[in-house]
Amino acid sequence: MPELPEVESARSVIARVALGRVIVDVDDTDTYECRPHRPGEIRTALLGRTLTDAHRRGKSMWCDTSPVNGSAVAGPPLGIHLGMSGKIVVAASDGTETDGGDYWDRGRQPGDRRYLRFSLTFDDGGSMALIDPRRLGRVRLDPLIDRLGPDAGLITPSQFRAALARGSAPVKARLLDQESIAGIGNLLADQILWQARISPGRSVQDLSADDISRLLRAVRQAIRAAVAGGGVHTLSVVPFRKPGGRCPRDNAPMVRSTVGGRTTWRCSREQP
Repeated sequence: MPELPEVESARSVIARVALGRVIVDVDDTDTYECRPHRPGEIRTALLGRTLTDAHRRGKSMWCDTSPVNGSAVAGPPLGIHLGMSGKIVVAASDGTETDGGDYWDRGRQPGDRRYLRFSLTFDDGGSMALIDPRRLGRVRLDPLIDRLGPDAGLITPSQFRAALARGSAPVKARLLDQESIAGIGNLLADQILWQARISPGRSVQDLSADDISRLLRAVRQAIRAAVAGGGVHTLSVVPFRKPGGRCPRDNAPMVRSTVGGRTTWRCSREQP
């Protein structure tokens, strides 16, 4: 599913080209992606408002909305979760599109609205849409984010040490725990552990101070590389996560296993 870099891509698109545009219509008729809201409930809450800011913590994204009708009270936050294939597409009045979010192998042609699940129409004739082929995204008002841990891209050394200090879970499972560290998904975790030369199945209680420091450096480096490259699919170890794959660093065979219920790939030599 989209990980922190993909969600940051979508958030940055909203921040660049969707803020401050008055909402004159809302399509919230997809009752699955807009659950638990009834059709028209999100529309009623957002008409006449503008998006004033776009935020992200881990894989969760939400937008602040403006007051309306002379009120001093801001509108409800609009939460948008990309699911496993979601993409935010913002269109200008002339139809020009800017998009961000999940990477699609087969691409998406401008104007393709086959998988539109939610949209805002602006008074300038443009729009913002959630395009989601697998229909696993989510749109809701007042999203819950309090249970999320610190954002993986902003986590401090002390927060990172605290996230790894409790229990005896495998280190990969802890990296994937969104209540401990928000934003790391399966591919990003494999890249981080590969960069740090740490086995995914190693218990967090066995990590040394040096191991934790290497992990944090790898978290920061992997996130920067994925954001700059356009998504986690561009990370250096990802093309070698396959049968017959060999480590791009030492050419040792890559080994597949399951950690924390997730398919995991590691270097057989450097991550024993």
